[in-house]
Amino acid sequence: MPVVGYCSLGLRRLKNLDQFLRAQCRYIPFYPGNEITHMVGWGLKDTAIKARKIANKYHLPYICIEDGFLRSLGLGVEGSLPHSLVVDNTGIYYDATQVSDLENLIKEADFSQENIKRANRGIELLKHYRLSKYNNSTDLPLSWLGKPRRVLVVDQTYNDISVQAGYGSRQQFYTMLDSAIRENPDAEILVKIHPDVIVGKKKGYLLSQAHKQGCRVIAEDISPWALFDDIEKVYVVTSQLGFDALIAGKEVHCFGIPFYAGWGLTKDRQKLNRRNVSRSLAQIFFAAYYLYCRYINPYTGRPCKFEDTVRLIAEQKRMFSHLNGRWVGVGFSSWKRRFIADFLERRKNIQFISDFQKIHKATEGVNALVWASSVTEELRNSCEKSELNLWQAEDGFLRSVGLGADLVAPISLVFDARGIYFNAHCSSDLEVLLNKTEFSLTLINRARKLQKMILEKGISKYNVGSSGGLDSFSFPRDRKIILVPGQVESDASIAFGSPRIKSNQSLLEKVRSENPDAYILYKPHPDVEVGARLGALQPDSEAVYDHLIQNIEMSVLLKQVNEVHTLSSLTGFEALLRGLKVVTYGLPFYAGWGLTDDKLLTGDVLAGIDLEAFKARRSRRLTLDELIAGTLILYPFYIDPSSGEYIDVETAVELLDNNRNTIGPAGVIQKIYRWYRNKYLFK
Repeated sequence: MPVVGYCSLGLRRLKNLDQFLRAQCRYIPFYPGNEITHMVGWGLKDTAIKARKIANKYHLPYICIEDGFLRSLGLGVEGSLPHSLVVDNTGIYYDATQVSDLENLIKEADFSQENIKRANRGIELLKHYRLSKYNNSTDLPLSWLGKPRRVLVVDQTYNDISVQAGYGSRQQFYTMLDSAIRENPDAEILVKIHPDVIVGKKKGYLLSQAHKQGCRVIAEDISPWALFDDIEKVYVVTSQLGFDALIAGKEVHCFGIPFYAGWGLTKDRQKLNRRNVSRSLAQIFFAAYYLYCRYINPYTGRPCKFEDTVRLIAEQKRMFSHLNGRWVGVGFSSWKRRFIADFLERRKNIQFISDFQKIHKATEGVNALVWASSVTEELRNSCEKSELNLWQAEDGFLRSVGLGADLVAPISLVFDARGIYFNAHCSSDLEVLLNKTEFSLTLINRARKLQKMILEKGISKYNVGSSGGLDSFSFPRDRKIILVPGQVESDASIAFGSPRIKSNQSLLEKVRSENPDAYILYKPHPDVEVGARLGALQPDSEAVYDHLIQNIEMSVLLKQVNEVHTLSSLTGFEALLRGLKVVTYGLPFYAGWGLTDDKLLTGDVLAGIDLEAFKARRSRRLTLDELIAGTLILYPFYIDPSSGEYIDVETAVELLDNNRNTIGPAGVIQKIYRWYRNKYLFK
């Protein structure tokens, strides 16, 4: 394996550099040593000069790296981890003064019919998800006044290295603006200024000129796709936004020589004789995005494909957009405040208050966030009176390796603006999503792959307990084996999702009475097992079950049973994933869709729940794939515990699996906390 040296402290902080370069990477402050086979530096920046000098002095190959064209959700300067890098052994793509690997690829790559088809699919993916290099900018329709035709002129930061290396200059920017005005006399000229220029952090080329010429200045942090929706042409010097515009189907005029100029796709004001062949958009896209860029899942460190990166960043963008806004968190403990802030991108615009009595001080239109079990009618009224949007938060369905009762932070949460998934008295975002979503074939196929992944890795909600221990006990093969998962009896999911049966004891008695010949396994809820929550059985209750299961992973246990009977436990959903029959005695989120045997869905009214209204809300018959897609892909929000960045469910499953293999027995501090919790907090 190559051993690559670097001199920049910035590269020293770059996560997954070894994986990107497929090499061992070492910081070299002075002499490289005999083990170093290559040197690497970041683009044409000054920080790379020392690495270049060492490479020249010791006759080592030099590698130039830069951010990829599909980098991340947020900006690198804000700490967002890179999903892609370009690795160039010849030059670097934005330096038109010399040849680069990308230029050679555009000229010489294998543009087979299969590769071109793949490139066209990739282009359509970026168009569908409206992705570019960075993806956390506002992507909403813009309101326009003035002329119906619009032309976009793109400014860049002064003396940016890509401008200098791309044959750009101050005069080229002035000429570009004058040409856009002259060539489009009946159009409104929009000049996109970098936000840092507006606030004075950086200097640009066109701000004062745009004002003098009466152009409309676009200084907001706006997604390029929001601009592409309403413009006809784009004028650039070397900005990558020009290539985004080509993907969007716009006419692009280049006044410098970016990597995509000179191939017959753009209206070029300068010529580069080396680029003497014509190339299609698909060919350049394939060379740049498929062959030149390298992709990593930055949270697992594993190499991945372009399509995987698109899906992950698209999911991050969807989650970011859904939770974008100003928030006030009501009544959260200090422990929950930490991870709630992570799920809201650690935003500075979240304010926590101790109780809802102070909620009237929040600004109108703010989102009020409350843990679902803490919602009261008084709180609802206060939010309505203050014109606040009430959201409820709760643990996700793939939560963690360990229990919340042990203060293990969740990898997933749900944020619901209508209700909460376990409350059968009213609708929830999940219920509406399952009832109204048109599940695409792509989403269905993804759900199937996710189901397979979960089953292969044996992932469940908490992922606690031993993966062995059942081998020593042989269950009878001539009897139906039923698992009854215990629940926390004081939990809100019982109060709002099980209107008739309220205790584990009563459920077991019901299951035994209706299945007298079955072999019944009872597994207490993990929180009850460790003594943290209410739900223990009555003394001498062995008659209602045949075998007590403790400290066994749920995924292992489910392989041994024929049916699961439950009030509203998530175990019922996990059993559906494994193809088991599920009988419900309450009204969990997965009941009423035609996939379970629901004992309560007869009659008209039950304990304050209008069953006819409930059945009307869940009128759709779902397939298991659709239930998985809605419940695990679209409804929850997932974050990487290390970086706090949004992730997709597939990454969450992989991280849970990795973490499960690294968790050891409880330490002294955790044991002390458990003792204190059980003695004083839950008694």
